[in-house]
Amino acid sequence: MTTPNGWHHADCALTRNFEFKDFSEAFAFMTRVAFLAEQHGHHPDWSNSWNKVKISLTSHDAGGVVTQRDHDLAALINTITQA
Repeated sequence: MTTPNGWHHADCALTRNFEFKDFSEAFAFMTRVAFLAEQHGHHPDWSNSWNKVKISLTSHDAGGVVTQRDHDLAALINTITQA
């Protein structure tokens, strides 16, 4: 599996930190990711602090390991940041 740009493996998860201009941009991004994740039935663990969002992806149904589904969702999340 090729790791999508900007993502890295840490603590048995595929993770990435995002930074935005302000809280509104960060929250809008999280909303878009939420709809995308729901469409794909795969939901991130994440946190938000003002303009920063940290996302961790792992496949809980596969025993908490990183799978192709995580890589696929990470690549789709990257398309949101480029929009």
